[in-house]
Amino acid sequence: MPKKYTTLKEFYPYYLTEHQHPTSRALHFIGTAGLIALFFFGMFVGPGWLIALVPICGYGFAWVGHFFFEKNKPATFTYPAFSLISDFIMFWHILTGQLPRKMEEAKKIVG
Repeated sequence: MPKKYTTLKEFYPYYLTEHQHPTSRALHFIGTAGLIALFFFGMFVGPGWLIALVPICGYGFAWVGHFFFEKNKPATFTYPAFSLISDFIMFWHILTGQLPRKMEEAKKIVG
């Protein structure tokens, strides 16, 4: 039986191990950057309906990464809140160059 995650601290290493393929991580990064841009553009510049595209952009890029490159089921289906937060954490770790170290740490924790 798969492990049940009850905290983000436990979940995030698992999340990283589900994102081993560099193209999948790049697609997640593009989707997260796109949803941030759509949200702020829709909120402050307009038109406001662009905000409706936020989930399509974010999930669309991520799910392509999972279905065609990782060949696994997105964690969003089992852990929607942890997965959403983890997308932003991974985005930050990519931006700040911390992701390679975090990936190695995750492999040691998850196995």
